[in-house]
Amino acid sequence: MNIELPALVLGAIAAAFAVFSIILAGVIGPKRYNRAKLEPYECGIEPTPHAIAGGPGNVTGQRFPVKYYLTAMLFIIFDIEIVFLYPWAIHFDALGIFGLVAMALFILNVSVAYAYEWRRGGLSWD
Repeated sequence: MNIELPALVLGAIAAAFAVFSIILAGVIGPKRYNRAKLEPYECGIEPTPHAIAGGPGNVTGQRFPVKYYLTAMLFIIFDIEIVFLYPWAIHFDALGIFGLVAMALFILNVSVAYAYEWRRGGLSWD
C-alpha cells in the first residue's frame, strides 16, 4: 500500500465535501435578494469612492485600515505552517531526530511570528 494513499483519500473526501456543500447551498438556499445583499461587502466599513488618478489633490477615498492586512498575514502564516506539518507528519518516522529538530525550529519560528502579532494587537477586535 502506498504511504501517500491515506492523504490522497482525505484530500478527495475534503474536495468532494466542499463541492457538495456549495451545490447543496445553491439548491436549498434562500432565493430572496434585496439591495443590501447585492452590495459588495467592505468588512463593516461604508464603501467610499476610489482614489482618482492625477495627484494628491484629487484623492477622494480614505485609507483602508491596516488591521485587516495584519489579520490576513496571520492566516497566511498559519496556512503555511499547516502545509509544512502534513508532509512532516506522514514521514515522521523516516526523518528521525533531524526531522524532529527541524520541525521544532520551524514551530519556534512560527511562534515568534504569532507572539509578534499578538503583541501588536492583531488578535484583538475593536
